Amino acid sequence: MSQYELPQRDYEPIHPKSGLRDLLKKLWAPLAAIGALLVKFGAVLLKAKFLFSMFVSAAVYVWIGGWWFGIGLVGLLFVHEMGHVLEAKRQGLPVSAPFFIPFLGAAIQMKRMPQSAWHEALNGIAGPILGSLGAAVVWAVGAYYDSRPLIALAFLGFFINLFNLVPFLPLDGGRIAVAIHPGVVALGLVAMIALVIIQPNPILILILIVGGMETWRRWQARNHPEAQEYYRVKPWQRIVIAVLYFGLAALLVVGMDHTHVPRDF
Repeated sequence: MSQYELPQRDYEPIHPKSGLRDLLKKLWAPLAAIGALLVKFGAVLLKAKFLFSMFVSAAVYVWIGGWWFGIGLVGLLFVHEMGHVLEAKRQGLPVSAPFFIPFLGAAIQMKRMPQSAWHEALNGIAGPILGSLGAAVVWAVGAYYDSRPLIALAFLGFFINLFNLVPFLPLDGGRIAVAIHPGVVALGLVAMIALVIIQPNPILILILIVGGMETWRRWQARNHPEAQEYYRVKPWQRIVIAVLYFGLAALLVVGMDHTHVPRDF
């Protein structure tokens, strides 16, 4: 080696990483998969809002937390919504298939209201009941196979159904509370305002705005004869729905306590 030659390096120079490039790499796989499936099945999916919304939500959740989290979460949401669907059909109400909205969960659409607040409450609590049973099944399977991901998924299922029991429209708890006592609805309003203040986020703010408008609309119509008839609930009906509501809430708290997975997981 002459005096003018530079020594050979046995290492590679370090180049700064681009955050945008890393983000694009993470997005590429799910976006490519979504694009390929849309090209192949786009027409069918667009005709079936249920399948299309489920697919999009699952893709988003899979990207955020992996396959177990994404598919499991959509499955739990589906079970919850089927509780509403089955009860609506039992009441003879025309109802749509569930449709999914990323980060907001899922919902069904009824073309007409139930015939009374009692029937609305039954429809409202049917979703959390079936959804909680679905989470309990996931917990049982997770405990049998000693699977921490499944147990963590069960915890999430219990939490989602418990949150839905907050007695404030448009959450299920708001539709249940109208058959128990107006004071429970007022408590839900206070609880939602407190949540927005303590932990502000767009989803809670949206729920507060939508729920506030619906609550105000119902309050304005409270003296209308049809509204008074709608909210006429028999004492035994109030007792039944209150026992189901508070009993389910207590069981969900117990379920969350037993399925809590430490953060180091």
